[in-house]
Amino acid sequence: EVQLVESGGGLVQAGGSLRLSCAASGFTFDDYAIGWFRQAPGKEREGVSCISSSDGSTYYADSVKGRFTISSDNAKNTVYLQMNSLKPEDTAVYYCAADTPLSIRTVVAGTLSYRYLEVWGQGTLVTVSS
Repeated sequence: EVQLVESGGGLVQAGGSLRLSCAASGFTFDDYAIGWFRQAPGKEREGVSCISSSDGSTYYADSVKGRFTISSDNAKNTVYLQMNSLKPEDTAVYYCAADTPLSIRTVVAGTLSYRYLEVWGQGTLVTVSS
């Protein structure tokens, strides 16, 4: 069974840090890419960052560049999202998704709707207080 499980969300003050984890199982991790997305109340789900498990290439949305870092531990089939200098506008439910590198990057970049992706985790809530 293909499964993604996010963890690491919580409540943090503005300027603080959190590290999210996305643990994958049920598929060949090295063949896919993992993307992080977020959805704030009343807003559409948006792409945050992604990483290709095979070559480590990464992509970041402009809103998080310089503050968030994505990384992958292929031995643990886990992708991390280190979030620093958090802002209240980063408050959202964060989801990870898996697909081919091209599909993930296209969706994270906003060229293709997130509805195109089929494999999602359950989400983890990040709340940044001002």
